[in-house]
Amino acid sequence: MAENYDRAAESLGNVLHMEHVNLMIPEQEPAILFYITGLRLTRDPFLMTGVENMWVNMGRSQIHLPSRNPIPQRLRGTLGIVVPDLKELESSLGTIEDKLTGTKFSFVRKNNCIEASCPWGNQFRIHEPSPEYGTMHLGMPYLELNAPVGSAEQIARFYNEVFGASTHIGKRNGQACASVSTGNSQSLHFIETDRPQPEYDGHHVAIYIADFLGPYEKLINLDLISQESDEYEWRFIDIVDIDTGKLLFKIEHEVRSATHPLYARPLVNRNPAQSNRGYCRGQDGFLGQI
Repeated sequence: MAENYDRAAESLGNVLHMEHVNLMIPEQEPAILFYITGLRLTRDPFLMTGVENMWVNMGRSQIHLPSRNPIPQRLRGTLGIVVPDLKELESSLGTIEDKLTGTKFSFVRKNNCIEASCPWGNQFRIHEPSPEYGTMHLGMPYLELNAPVGSAEQIARFYNEVFGASTHIGKRNGQACASVSTGNSQSLHFIETDRPQPEYDGHHVAIYIADFLGPYEKLINLDLISQESDEYEWRFIDIVDIDTGKLLFKIEHEVRSATHPLYARPLVNRNPAQSNRGYCRGQDGFLGQI
């Protein structure tokens, strides 16, 4: 007799993976202190190894930090991270506090997370592994974005009808929220707020999709393609009401095909507990699940 499996629960929709968030910054040294020393993440050892850009690995995802702009880019929201141990993270963040005096760096331990601000004011919420994040022990499970009041339903419809993404309307942080599945245990959360938001400054998020042509054709018809990058990638910025064309939210999407050379590229993740004094042979790599 066949088992009664919930097949829909294991369907990701058309969006396969949220690979990276890109934030331009003025200089690299404070970023190294925050992301590598403080958050205990790993600098990609193979790509962008100079002094003008840094790719930071966290599980299967990354943050890209090019130094091309004297004015730092700021997310209008919060980036979620999963790490193995909040106590160890709290200790490592404490070691960089003096070195980042005079910046926007801060952190506070809550009951079940750490809330941190990078040296330029980007907001992070860091969690330990939990069933909410599947088997992830290190990674980027969500990006929360501050959306206008009354926009959640139309944002969800945009991603569902244009991208074939799995979407859900609900509450998050007590507010109406459009949640868009962007991969295994990954989501974009558009949370409605009436708080004034800064103007969009050009930061972007990169996603991979299975049906590469269908959403492209729909965005062409809506006149929303902003960049024709190459055969594996195109971009758009505006999220709109499909019926009226009214702008709902702006964030650049770097949209890649599953045939992109970087798709599912294995990322190096270190074991940050290793040190020269207490070195354990064979334990350089991350020891948990990503």
